[in-house]
Formats: sequence, structure tokens, C-alpha cells
Amino acid sequence: MKHTLLFSDVHLKPSGMQRKSDEEFLAFLRSIDPQKVERLVCLGDLFDFWFEYRHVNFSGYFEILRAFADLRDQGLSLHLCCGNHDLWAGELLTRLTGFQVYHEPVHLDFGDRRALLLHGDGLNPKDKGYLLFKKVAANRVLQKIFRWVHPDLAMAFAQFLSRKSRDLLSTHPPAKGPEVMAVREYARQCIVSGSESLVICGHAHEPVIEEVEGPEFRGQYVNTGDWPIHRCYVCFDGTEFTIRSWC
Repeated sequence: MKHTLLFSDVHLKPSGMQRKSDEEFLAFLRSIDPQKVERLVCLGDLFDFWFEYRHVNFSGYFEILRAFADLRDQGLSLHLCCGNHDLWAGELLTRLTGFQVYHEPVHLDFGDRRALLLHGDGLNPKDKGYLLFKKVAANRVLQKIFRWVHPDLAMAFAQFLSRKSRDLLSTHPPAKGPEVMAVREYARQCIVSGSESLVICGHAHEPVIEEVEGPEFRGQYVNTGDWPIHRCYVCFDGTEFTIRSWC
């Protein structure tokens, strides 16, 4: 059986292949063998910033977009569960690469198991600022207005927000940060309540495959980690999930 590869939180920079982590992610994509892999699933934050203009695309993403399009042309199915950095992904990304884009949690099959997939942002009720931002950013009217902003100004604004936003990578240790714990607890509650038996997330920047057991129900929580720090991804071989490292 062909494999499914899952990853998240690559945070590709729109300036192009100027970081070692971006260069290595491109090499990772180009190394994928379509004879062995049938599906790629990104659990969000593929880009550090993504916005869809009608006639403009950020040139720094060209090589990455072409790599994904090449994989699509070789028969792979591509799936993106939008995160807080690429929540504006949509029809343009689908047209350029073939990604199926999900703005809400989605269920996908893994062998004979059905998994709930989501990025994991917005699960911390104490982060009221981000919850408000996410609600405003989802407004279609404001998105249309934002298209009138010149792409260079839009990028400068996005980079400013990125610097000011909470930085999961600086949490010590990452696995104890409030966002990470919120994602893990959400997955645990889904499993112990019996509503889900397999939950797969990103956002935590900490790779995890964890068995969860409650009084009546049990299941598995998978977090794909991140690329800038861990250079990791998760492989499903048709039977089980394993964390793999590119380096």
C-alpha cells in the first residue's frame, strides 16, 4: 500500500529560498517517490503568510508551488488544513497546486480508521486577542478590501504581525506551552468522549504520537511537529503512524 505523508508548520518565507529550512523542505518535496506515496496532508501553516490576489502571486513561493504542482501531476492528492498563517488560502492555491483546502476540521480515512484533522489554532480560550483576529480575518468583505492593498505593503504588514504574534518556537519547553497543551487537551477530550478515535493536528511545533485512554474509549493523538526546528513529518504506511526526520 502506498504511503501518506503528513507535515505542518513549515512557515515558508515569501522571500524565497533564503533559509536552510526552506531549501531542505523543497529538497524533501523533490525526493518524494510517487510510486511509494499517494497523498500529502499539511496540517496548516505551510506558509508564513499567504493571501490570494486575483492576478498576483508572491514570487518567492514559485519553486515550492511548482514542486507541489509536479507532485499533483504525478498523481498525488494534496490536502491542506488551514492554520493561522495561511487562513486565507483558497481557490488560487487549489488552481496552482491542486491542494484541497479545508477551513474547518475535516475527516479523512487512514486505512480502516477515520481521523479528525485540524491545525489546532483557536483552541486556547484565554487567547482572546487571536480569537477576535480570526473572526475578523474570516470576514469576506474585509478580505475583498484587503485585495486593494499593494502586495508589497501587504507583505510588510504580514511580517509585522508575524513579529508581534505569539511565538510558539520560543516557548521553553515547547511541549509545555499554553497553545500546545490546549491542542493536546482538545484531542484528548475528543477521544475520551468517544466522538473520535484518531485526532491529527499541527500548531504545537512538537511531534507526538500518543495513545489516549479514557474510562470507556481509547484512541490516538498525532501531532506532526514542525519543519524549522525538527525537520520532521509523519508517515502512515497503511497500518501505523511513525515520526520521521528529514535530516
